[in-house]
Amino acid sequence: MGLIVQKFGGTSVGDVARIQNVAERIIEEKGRGNDVVVVVSAMGKSTDQLVGLAKEISAQPSKREMDMLLTTGEQVTISLLAMALIEKGYPAVSFTGWQAGIKTESVHGNARILDIDTEKMETELRQGNIIVVAGFQGVTEEGAISTLGRGGSDTTAVALAAALKADKCDIYTDVTGVFTTDPRYIKDARKLMAVSYDEMLELAHLGAGVLHPRAVEFAKNFNIPLEVRSSIERVSGTIIEEEVKMEQNLVVRGVAFEDDITRVTVLGLPNSLTGLSVIFSELAKSQINVDIIIQSTTAEDTTNLSFSIKNKDMEDTVKVLEDRKHKLNYDRIETESGLAKVSIVGSGMVSNPGVAAEMFEVLAAGDISVKMVSTSEIKVSTVVEQEKMLQAVEALHKAFNLSGIPINS
Repeated sequence: MGLIVQKFGGTSVGDVARIQNVAERIIEEKGRGNDVVVVVSAMGKSTDQLVGLAKEISAQPSKREMDMLLTTGEQVTISLLAMALIEKGYPAVSFTGWQAGIKTESVHGNARILDIDTEKMETELRQGNIIVVAGFQGVTEEGAISTLGRGGSDTTAVALAAALKADKCDIYTDVTGVFTTDPRYIKDARKLMAVSYDEMLELAHLGAGVLHPRAVEFAKNFNIPLEVRSSIERVSGTIIEEEVKMEQNLVVRGVAFEDDITRVTVLGLPNSLTGLSVIFSELAKSQINVDIIIQSTTAEDTTNLSFSIKNKDMEDTVKVLEDRKHKLNYDRIETESGLAKVSIVGSGMVSNPGVAAEMFEVLAAGDISVKMVSTSEIKVSTVVEQEKMLQAVEALHKAFNLSGIPINS
């Protein structure tokens, strides 16, 4: 007998019929002799509906009250799923995030998990109960309800798997696994049988929505095997673990993309040792995530700094910089929206020089200009015009032979 943590996303529990299907999947796992802890998201688009209600009242609603509001979505799901399991003859108990002992930092809207008190869950497991936990939420040290950000149910599931020393964590979704790129947009996308933690972490950070980046970090740090699999089809998914066998010796194993990118350029910064640290420290205090960063020195012995952010953060970013212009002493700020990020990822890139050059050749052949570049050992990211994003993805997917993976893999 082992312990399995299962996570089901909003699409998988979108209505009563799908909740009944999820209950059957849980019962199947219980029938294999395993204890089961289940983490669920809010039903379908209910979170978006709650956000819409809040926006009708306030253009900038209180983050604390938004957490209070949004966590009700998962509470609906856990109670209905627990009822479905009990009705089928399987004892179950539902827990909110704070009832499950999930303690977070005191940040509303995007909190990180600090600790999990598993005593209550372990007691319920010893009694043979299936535990159904609301994903995406926890409680601060001050007793306030907090949320982990969109996609945070993945993080909840893997964090619980780590805290409970589970044998495995299964992430059920509306796709059958991790694909070489998003199959909704690229028809030749292929499912991968296995992906390393590092590759998945890069893909998640770079726009692949199948897993939350923090979830992958937890899995890697605590060596929790993950499987991304379909909640509808009874087929094998994609295993995410430390070491994986390369499929067909592919150097690049995935192409990720993300739209709604803005480039911010700060012109005429003094050449000082503290200027950059001040800028990024202040942006971090405002919970603004900065991605690609490029710095260049001018002939006038000043520095120009460019970095990419999400469109939604542009107004806040400009305000932070303008409020501190007297301290930073720069000349002006320029912004460019209508951009997207396209990235290639693969652990095989470490030992295969020339991959970046090939990527740039492919983009140039498609008349796709590269505005920013960022690299690591296993990825190359470029910022391109958003209108050419899918063209770039399709060209790179073909150039690196990702469509050559057998469909049944």
